[in-house]
Amino acid sequence: MSGMAAGLTGFAALLALMAFRIPIGIAMIATGLVGYISLNGLMPLLAYWKTAPYYQFSTYSLSVIPLFVLMGEFATHAGLSRALFRAAAAFLGHRRGGMAMASIGGCAAFGAICGSSLATAATMGQVALPEMRRYGYSGRLATGALAAGGTLGILIPPSVILVLYALMAEQNIAKMFVAAMVPGVLAAAGYMLAVAVFVRFDPAAGPAGPRVGWSGRLTALRETWAIAAIFLVVIVGMYRGWFTPTEGASVGAFGAFLLAVIKGGMRWGGFVECLMGTARTSGMIFVILLGADTFNAFLALTQAPSIAASAIVGSGLSPMLVLLAILLLYLALGCVMDSMSMLLLTIPIFYPIIAGLDFGMSREETMIWFGILAVVVVEVGLITPPVGMNVFVINAMAKDTPMIESFRGVIPFLISDIIRIALLVAFPAISLGLVRLLN
Repeated sequence: MSGMAAGLTGFAALLALMAFRIPIGIAMIATGLVGYISLNGLMPLLAYWKTAPYYQFSTYSLSVIPLFVLMGEFATHAGLSRALFRAAAAFLGHRRGGMAMASIGGCAAFGAICGSSLATAATMGQVALPEMRRYGYSGRLATGALAAGGTLGILIPPSVILVLYALMAEQNIAKMFVAAMVPGVLAAAGYMLAVAVFVRFDPAAGPAGPRVGWSGRLTALRETWAIAAIFLVVIVGMYRGWFTPTEGASVGAFGAFLLAVIKGGMRWGGFVECLMGTARTSGMIFVILLGADTFNAFLALTQAPSIAASAIVGSGLSPMLVLLAILLLYLALGCVMDSMSMLLLTIPIFYPIIAGLDFGMSREETMIWFGILAVVVVEVGLITPPVGMNVFVINAMAKDTPMIESFRGVIPFLISDIIRIALLVAFPAISLGLVRLLN
């Protein structure tokens, strides 16, 4: 069997295991082990596993992941989502669809200190969903807005997905965070515009709420100053070189811990719960990392990634056409895979392909731009059927809304996503402008 055939067979086996609901990390480990043994034997595999996992997980840079996860856990227990939603609702709630827009704004702000889409969607859903239903919002609009807004958690920095991409593509984490800011704001604005169009065609779906005076708005805004301070200290400190990404994550986690104690009244039980939640999430991420490393070691033996990269680079296809094909593949994979697994599985394959193409930019700028595009497209998979995890999370809270209605509710936001992806592809400066300005 040729190397390419072995690689394709491994992919088919991996997809088959996933179809039987085997967790992606375990599926990648199993496929990688069997494939490695079939090509190189058992003893070389044992020699590889004796050292490679240790060196991978003892890397200092990986410690940034549990710290950012811990920061999100503390932020959730601090009740920050409620303050953020109240502030957004004070400014937008009096408009038609304003509560849905406020939910998206709250998701964007909470994502800036959480970094997890599912956590952002679940936490904001607990706060915003009862309020929208109280004002008579349709289940379709309420669940659709919250499911879409939750996706902002993996784009707006600090983001665990961006950290993983930066580590795999050997890019600067701070620059990845800066590059994601404008696309993140653009995403939030696009979702709010989608709500405005939604209620224009169906005014009854999002009735206007009461208007809040400026004194009430300023009071609600003052409650969010600490959140903004944490975000600015972490991002600016990392980019200015005041501390490393790991130190920045530590500062952010400590700041969120203080807020959880002062604002959320967190006690020992809550603290242990945060640690346990961080351990579970980090353990899941590291199992997927181990699976991706094992599967990619098998792929390296087949030389399928390098063969594919050489074939594509030498095919004569334009770099933009190759990029569009990769993005379309991501959209298709997003219908059946979770975002983190998708990136960990595909970046080692697509990295040499993108790095070998000429987009008229430096290699660093090309990889940063591609990273933002990849995360944005992966984000879309969180709300696409049949495995739109954010939709499932929000729909479970809105027990009176059929699942089909929730998926219909995300259609305007999916349209907004497609337009945004087209803009990011056509105008790389949207992602790179701030990075270039701050260099």
